[in-house]
Amino acid sequence: MKNAPKSAFFLHISKKSSNFAADFEFYTYMLKNILSITGKPGLYKLISQGNNMLIVESLVDGKRMPTYARDKIVSLGEISMYTIGEDIALSGVLTKLGEKEGLKTTTIDPKKASNDELHAFFAEVLPEYDRDRVYPSDIRKLIQWYNILVGAGITEFTAEEEGAEAVVEEKKQEVKKPAPKQQVKTQKAAASSARTGVGSKKG
Repeated sequence: MKNAPKSAFFLHISKKSSNFAADFEFYTYMLKNILSITGKPGLYKLISQGNNMLIVESLVDGKRMPTYARDKIVSLGEISMYTIGEDIALSGVLTKLGEKEGLKTTTIDPKKASNDELHAFFAEVLPEYDRDRVYPSDIRKLIQWYNILVGAGITEFTAEEEGAEAVVEEKKQEVKKPAPKQQVKTQKAAASSARTGVGSKKG
């Protein structure tokens, strides 16, 4: 699998912004909200942001904990997989895996399966994957992630992201609209002008 630049997602959500609360609301609908943390098992959901840290919740046992800038954090939304053509986003791979397994846990046990079994299984999911650059360890991790997501009730991997993008764009357009107070002031000024006769035609 291919990762985005180190901690790209963490740096994005950690930057100071007056719109962070709104941005965070959008991220809760996206696969980017699911994190993998090096040295810690399983997957984690982003809950909130603190001072120089993030609060995350395990998708396995529901326990919450802080993570810091020193931790190597990767968002699932920033991962793609090598194919013989263009790379495919992890969300697309998970969708294909879900279609194969009926959105249930996989029929193959990633911990017990041999390398050949993993390659054979994944060839049914994504026939065009690059066998030279996608290793058995990548396939094993992908299957484990999929099973964790399904076990946590997360089975929509792409549609939610597309919907969230639309919401983000709609929110941006709302921000560009004139503030109601400005409109009220303009109306009051026009009324005042009419009362004093300013700009009116004299007989």
